[in-house]
Amino acid sequence: MSRTINKQRAVYLYQQVVDLIKDMQQHGTLNAGEKLPSLRAMAQKLSVSIPTVQQAYQELERQGVVSAREKSGFYLNAAVLPCSQPKRSRLARSPVAVNKQALIEQVFDGLHQPGVIPLGIANPVAVSATDKVLSRTMRKVMNAAGDQAINYGPLDGFAPLKKEIIGRYLDFAIGVNSDELVITNGAQEALNIALQCVTQMGDIVAIESPCYFGIIEMIESLGLKAIEIPMCPEEGVCADDLARAFAEHDIKACIFSTTISNPLGSQMSDERRQQLVRMIEERGAVLIEDDVYGELAYEHSHAKPAQYFSRKGQVITCSSLSKTAAPSYRVGWMIAGKYAAQARRLKRAISCSSSLMNQWTLYEFMSSGDYDKNLRTLRQRLALNKERMRALVLQHFPEKTRMTNPKGGCVLWLQLPSQYDVIELFHLALDAGISITPGSIFSATDKYRQCVRLSYGIPWSDKVEVAVARLGALCQQVRKG
Repeated sequence: MSRTINKQRAVYLYQQVVDLIKDMQQHGTLNAGEKLPSLRAMAQKLSVSIPTVQQAYQELERQGVVSAREKSGFYLNAAVLPCSQPKRSRLARSPVAVNKQALIEQVFDGLHQPGVIPLGIANPVAVSATDKVLSRTMRKVMNAAGDQAINYGPLDGFAPLKKEIIGRYLDFAIGVNSDELVITNGAQEALNIALQCVTQMGDIVAIESPCYFGIIEMIESLGLKAIEIPMCPEEGVCADDLARAFAEHDIKACIFSTTISNPLGSQMSDERRQQLVRMIEERGAVLIEDDVYGELAYEHSHAKPAQYFSRKGQVITCSSLSKTAAPSYRVGWMIAGKYAAQARRLKRAISCSSSLMNQWTLYEFMSSGDYDKNLRTLRQRLALNKERMRALVLQHFPEKTRMTNPKGGCVLWLQLPSQYDVIELFHLALDAGISITPGSIFSATDKYRQCVRLSYGIPWSDKVEVAVARLGALCQQVRKG
């Protein structure tokens, strides 16, 4: 350590510990994402009391220098630039038809090119080691069930898996009947079915801005119109803007992520979540809750879903195991409530049933305790990767680049200064073997042309660090003027 504690100084001891850790951060002795010594270890090293170190760590957390993780300790955050959060967009005055298909296809084509560093794909499971556990579990299911496991499954889902999922909602005091829960082929199918349950062609749907591009493409395919509601990078949907949109338009449904949005990584407080649900239900609309990242919040294992605050049954919750267990298994679900009968009919028409083998395997994975064990590891690794990625962006990207500090999930949202062309950056990066996701596909209009989404949901390596540095260098090639 480059500094020591001087008990003769007039400065409080805890403040000296604070200054010491900041000094270590500045000089690279402690790096972003690194765990600080335990309270006891730091106290012994500095010859101060444990309460002194605890007060220092709490002050550092208040200042945003470190983050506390449940049952894990304190970790150093990346240094934060002033005004580092991206600017909130303005409320669109009119709903729009959507046409983003061509650019989205280019992005997906780039993701699957051989040898590409996949900074454009949101696949957090890649940082965990679920593949071996799931392979072993699937073999166990095959040996026990034989031919039964490869037959068609029940139309609304494998009963033991449904019971396991229902039990997890009971932890939030949310009672779900088995016939209200429909197993789907991932959350995407659940969202699609939910939209079809509550809208007709030409209806207006309120979406987040920026919004996950899969939802934008879905709205396009169903012939719906989107009205974009600006998002706060920390707290999610702006309630005042949503109220104005309701006053001006006949909105039939809203698709929002109240716990860990994509791409911002925002998380609503329970108070704001309750206000949001009340507003939507009082206006006769339906909230379709996209909760696919709900279990990947870093500070809390899972905030209350919006479903908890529903009083009129106008909330449909959609989620999946794609981001927490196995994306290729395509196992999701929807709590359809009073729309359950219609949802089951649509599910049968779209895909008949979901893979019984995959459902059975994931049931065994969840009921054994392996799933929750994996979740704890996954959250810790993602939180560490976030700090690493933020530090690299601060080091290599243009001055005045803004970026989010997500509360969960696996992606950063960057806003480059106006003179940089992100679409051109996307193509140059792909030529260099790096995939990114341009911000403009996260809007039904032409917003976010200076924005880019970067994923840190990949195994960390020197190649990743080189790729981020290379992206920063490529930015200089797409600067205009």
